[in-house]
Amino acid sequence: MGTHSEHTRSFPTRREFLAAAASCSGALALGLPSLVRADGYQPSLQQQVSGLVKGMRSLGLIRPEEKTSWSVYDLTSGKKLVAINEDVPRQAASMIKPFVAQAYFYQLETARGKLRYTGAVRKTMEDMIRHSDNRATNRIMAIVSRHERNRGPKDVERVLKKNAPGIFRETRIVESIPPDGRTYRNLASAHDYSRFLYALWHDRMPCTEELRDIMSLPNQDRICQGVSSIPNDVRIYDKTGSTARLCGNMGIVEAPGRWGRQYPYIFIGIIERPSRAKHYEHWITQRSDAIRAVSDLVYRDMRQRYQLA
Repeated sequence: MGTHSEHTRSFPTRREFLAAAASCSGALALGLPSLVRADGYQPSLQQQVSGLVKGMRSLGLIRPEEKTSWSVYDLTSGKKLVAINEDVPRQAASMIKPFVAQAYFYQLETARGKLRYTGAVRKTMEDMIRHSDNRATNRIMAIVSRHERNRGPKDVERVLKKNAPGIFRETRIVESIPPDGRTYRNLASAHDYSRFLYALWHDRMPCTEELRDIMSLPNQDRICQGVSSIPNDVRIYDKTGSTARLCGNMGIVEAPGRWGRQYPYIFIGIIERPSRAKHYEHWITQRSDAIRAVSDLVYRDMRQRYQLA
């Protein structure tokens, strides 16, 4: 009886979760006038995100033992809008895969003909990032290692830090992806993802146009899909990460404004557990919706800033 009660309390239905997430931050999440003081003060986006996350914690939608990181960077104004636990290394899961691709592209730039970007490699890249195929990831890792020191996944980290130490500061790549997908030892921080996405957007690494193209292929993201405030024509360049101990998504949202102008911003959300979730499907769905709730709040703020279409 106790187990059933705990299960019911931990995992509300998706409808109940979304209703709770929408209400837990009250006026803060919705930006209602009641929160604007007489002197015109309105909470910053950082305060709003913090309030929403605390609200979800108070309702048990994010558990006390779970740690989170959040980062939002406005590429239009060049301002960091949210930085919560941004420099804490967390499990990377599949969010490491664009880093693996970038390591390959660094090597491609310096290989002097020893490495070729063929149609087969492009297909492997798509499988790795769009379909999150673990075997494809291990194939790219093996290619990178073969052209570095032949020491396995650590060579991917070595290539990244050799070429861009200022970007991949908290990144740690020490294992390939096992067949069951249980990869917990590779690490990166939300700030690493933010710096990487900034460089990706501003063409400060080799083959950024190609990697952006691959990351923009339709997939099951948690930043835009299922978020009521975000229109269908928003373009997103992203990668999710999912294990029984981590739910995350990092990406660039290219929001359409009026008269054809775009207003891009970086969004990263990570929720990490200290141990494996016993009911994986329930847990990953609920935490995905928590990330969507924060993404919804961020997009509404951006819409107000720039009168988005």
